[in-house]
Amino acid sequence: MKEITIGKRPIGPNHPPFIIAEMSGNHNQSLDRAMELVEAAAESGVHALKLQTASPDGLTLNVDHPDFLIDDPASPWAGRNLYQLYKEAVTPWDWHEPIFKRCAELGLTVFSSPFEQSAVDLLEDLDAPCYKIASFELVDLPLVRKAAATGKPLIMSTGMATVSDIEDAVNAAKEVGNDQIILLKCTSSYPATAGDANIATIPHLREMFGLQVGLSDHTLGIGVPCAAAALGATVIEKHFTLRRSDGGVDASFSLEPHEFSALVEESERAWASVGSVVYGGAEIEKKSLKFRRSLYIAKDVKAGDTLTEENLRIVRPGYGLAPKNIDVLLGRKVNRELAAGTAMKWEFIG
Repeated sequence: MKEITIGKRPIGPNHPPFIIAEMSGNHNQSLDRAMELVEAAAESGVHALKLQTASPDGLTLNVDHPDFLIDDPASPWAGRNLYQLYKEAVTPWDWHEPIFKRCAELGLTVFSSPFEQSAVDLLEDLDAPCYKIASFELVDLPLVRKAAATGKPLIMSTGMATVSDIEDAVNAAKEVGNDQIILLKCTSSYPATAGDANIATIPHLREMFGLQVGLSDHTLGIGVPCAAAALGATVIEKHFTLRRSDGGVDASFSLEPHEFSALVEESERAWASVGSVVYGGAEIEKKSLKFRRSLYIAKDVKAGDTLTEENLRIVRPGYGLAPKNIDVLLGRKVNRELAAGTAMKWEFIG
């Protein structure tokens, strides 16, 4: 599996998951709030902050037509016109430079999802270290090629994507010479339930494409991403806000700073717990062997005495013969005097 470096951080199965805090539209159209989010992300211990570089005109059409209305009653954006929603959600392009600068001052990696080709040009001017292709843009192969042609790592979400869709996007990146690709399992529902996550897809995707696979997660809490880390997810992305109670286009399925801190810690713990296949006790367990049961002389016996259930018992510690041998030993005679508390050995049978 090809190791990929973003910023100064190596990403791959031999490293804890790379944790990305997605600001999205949670700045609520306030640069001051966006800067607060930058500060909070750095303090939470996440490895990267991600923006979205888009414009309403680059995303959709400013028309009054049913096709451009969100009519799903379960959506947090139900009843909204796409153009008006995107006007509220996009991060103004002139904010990018100060946000990138502040992240650099804090040692926080920052990059973005371009939603149009001119967004790639802006991000190149800012020396973005990598690019993220959002699930909805995965089928925009010209955009994939444009981002991939920079030669920088490419993270691609696969929400809604068929295997053929994913293959097309991967091939589009490779056609321009870029094989630094990380795929993200994603469920494009906002929010998604744990039952919708289907993270069993992560190892399957990895085997199918021979690429690193992570998770772009819209469930509540940190349980699903930690489970994904145990399945080998090398990247975990979740939306980030200061306080869900502040509202905002993505607030309902975003994590707060203290939750991101827990995600960083617990996903690393989940990753570390996988280890390798071990039977018979790991090295660290050896000192606990004494707490296993074994066979001990329970009452004083003399040479020639017969072992019985009264004078031979299965007890702790574990220094004597294994308990499985008791049926063989009962009824046998000992060849020497043995005091109660003696660990039973084969040499005591005469």
